[in-house]
Amino acid sequence: MSMMRWSVKQWMAVVALMASLPALSQEWRDNAEVAALFGRAGVEGTFVLYDVARQQLTGHNQTRAGARFVPASTYKIPHTLIGLLTGAIASVDEVLPYGSQPQPYPDWERDMSLREAIVLSAVPIYQSLARRIGPEAMGVQLARLDYGNNQTGTQVDRFWLDGPLAISAIEQVQFIARLVADELPAPAQLQAATRDIVRLEAADGRTLYGKTGWENAPRPGVGWWVGWVETDAGIFPFALNMEMHSGEDAALRLELGKASLRALGVW
Repeated sequence: MSMMRWSVKQWMAVVALMASLPALSQEWRDNAEVAALFGRAGVEGTFVLYDVARQQLTGHNQTRAGARFVPASTYKIPHTLIGLLTGAIASVDEVLPYGSQPQPYPDWERDMSLREAIVLSAVPIYQSLARRIGPEAMGVQLARLDYGNNQTGTQVDRFWLDGPLAISAIEQVQFIARLVADELPAPAQLQAATRDIVRLEAADGRTLYGKTGWENAPRPGVGWWVGWVETDAGIFPFALNMEMHSGEDAALRLELGKASLRALGVW
């Protein structure tokens, strides 16, 4: 039987079996400097850095790092790959319709490609993509990628915003490590295209990739920043999540995340 023709139930059974097997565990190390950054900012949250070569996790608040939260717009990373895998889009530069409905931000009120939409975190574009993919294919491919709890629920264009999809910070960095190493069950060129559109900046031989998210925006909820740093010393996936109380907290995700990366010597 072709992998592409497996049902959602079959894929979920395989994922459940894999989850029940002993997994390679990464060593966790608390970092006092990162903890102090969160303390000074008065932020309840977690930060995880994954040293892939050493199979080591370093950061702050291990308990929260293992807890699952709705991924919000950080799901745009696997969502992009699923769109390419299913043929719902031909490339990350194909223009998708936003639906001609009023949006909370004027920048969202136009048709655009995923390359543009991921920078603006344009929800309606990715909702349009989700409807093209459809619930069956979305469920099958999400289970194949093994992203968090793999749950899509009944509303194909809302499940990453409201749940039931949920993922932990540790699972985020593990997923990103597989994406960066071309180890996801997808053609390498599609994984490369997905990586390309989340490239943020480069300096001193280091390149930063990332995507923010805010569950329940603009109301109180959970904020995310996930990504990775490429250096001569290796690949370092990271994930931050934190409690969000107001719009003033939005900038803290990157500020606190970059400060944590600097404290750990990778940025």
